[in-house]
Amino acid sequence: MIRKNREGAHGWADARKGFRSRLRLTSLRLRLVVVFGLVALTAAVSASGIAYWLNREAVLTRTQDAVLRDFEQEMQNRAGSLPEHPTQDELQHTAGQMTSGGQRFGVLLVAEDATGRTVYGSSGGLGGFALADVPRSLRDAVNKEQKVTSSNKSPYRLYWQRITDDGTPYLVAGARVIGGGPTGYMLKSLEPEAKDLNSLAWSLGIATGLALVGSALLAQALATTVLKPVHRLGVAARRLGEGKLDTRLRVSGTDELADLSRTFNSAAAALEKRVADMAGREAASRRFVADMSHELRTPLTAITAVTEVLEEELEFEGGGFDPMIEPAVRLVVSETRRLNDLVENLMEVTRFDAGTARLVLDDVDVADQITACIDARAWLDAVELDAERGIHARLDPRRLDVVLANLIGNALKHGGSPVRVSVTRGDHEVVIRVRDQGPGIPEDVLPHVFDRFYKASASRPRSEGSGLGLSIALENAHIHGGEITAENSPEGGAVFTLRLPQDASEPDEEDTAGDGAGGDEGKDAEGRAR
Repeated sequence: MIRKNREGAHGWADARKGFRSRLRLTSLRLRLVVVFGLVALTAAVSASGIAYWLNREAVLTRTQDAVLRDFEQEMQNRAGSLPEHPTQDELQHTAGQMTSGGQRFGVLLVAEDATGRTVYGSSGGLGGFALADVPRSLRDAVNKEQKVTSSNKSPYRLYWQRITDDGTPYLVAGARVIGGGPTGYMLKSLEPEAKDLNSLAWSLGIATGLALVGSALLAQALATTVLKPVHRLGVAARRLGEGKLDTRLRVSGTDELADLSRTFNSAAAALEKRVADMAGREAASRRFVADMSHELRTPLTAITAVTEVLEEELEFEGGGFDPMIEPAVRLVVSETRRLNDLVENLMEVTRFDAGTARLVLDDVDVADQITACIDARAWLDAVELDAERGIHARLDPRRLDVVLANLIGNALKHGGSPVRVSVTRGDHEVVIRVRDQGPGIPEDVLPHVFDRFYKASASRPRSEGSGLGLSIALENAHIHGGEITAENSPEGGAVFTLRLPQDASEPDEEDTAGDGAGGDEGKDAEGRAR
């Protein structure tokens, strides 16, 4: 049940992650949808605008031409039959007759009676269409006499203009009766046409919105089709980065994405083969080092026993060695000890590389462990310990001793005494600092102090240590779940900081690393050579 719940939680988390990734502003899917939407919106708005403009001009022109044609005909037939100086009643009667057609426009007739007085006749009565409703520019144009030419056979022409009054559009036109007579003006409301055009605009707006929605859905479908292979490629690349080198993509089709999938499969196959070859060579190299170390232990055991006897003879007063031979014997003894340490270190490194190193945990008083390490190596006069009793941690005592021996011995050799060792308690961890009194570590050496066989000076390729001590110390810290860092103190000298959890993880199986992990025990010189 718990496992199912966890799987459900992981599935929900993956779904949320996928949804968020699709909504990211930088995602290709969103960009495709936005681009498709913008293209569709631009096209729809352009098409709608052009359609609206063409229909608007067509509607207005058709209505305008029909009204003007009827008005012109009424002016010729009815206003033209009036006398040159009509009375107001005659104008009023004629204006009413002119509006009886099907176009439903208002008419205003203006003339001079026999006494020279200006009289008006409106189809809407005295309170209807008035001269003030006609724009001044239109009146001036209507009353202006034109020059009669071969192309212009009339001194007066029909003029029209569109105006808006209180939000309602109107068509205003005017003309004079040729040969003398009244001047007529026409007012036609274009509100029905405006409503039709508004309906057309709403229809085009709805069509634009539908086109935008349709383009977004189409873009989403296309993005899903196009990006699905890209998503599969991304998942496969992540699996490949996680070390699953047998990951392959299913290839279908002959397009560019299919070619990309084939290229990925070829690269993954080549990478798998190369990694397999490298792993095989690395395994063979580890086996060779392990086998060589084991083979060397047998003769080294015998040689070590002999050198111990020789060393006792050297320390015995009045030993029987010739003074000429004594330096050679001392060299053999020191080199045999160094070779023995190197073989032990190589075997320990091989265990770490092979993953067979295990912890044997015990409840350790850290201060007591450090005191035991210092006392066993006769460093009591050269090391200052600042650690309170009672700081306990669950650690592997033997491996902790290896780490302390390498850090303190390295500080004594390269930094000089007194070496100060301090222990503090952190958040669920124990912090051990080893500080020397030397000049510090060169900045170009700091990144490499934990490298295997690293020589700080190319002019000193040979030294007393094996160059593996700090590396083994770091591996022992890692197997506990801890860390070692190296830095220079502002007050001078180098500081190595060891951080170990107070409760290291229990091993899965018994320790198979053996007891041969003594390290350099203070003899690693290459990592800190001055």
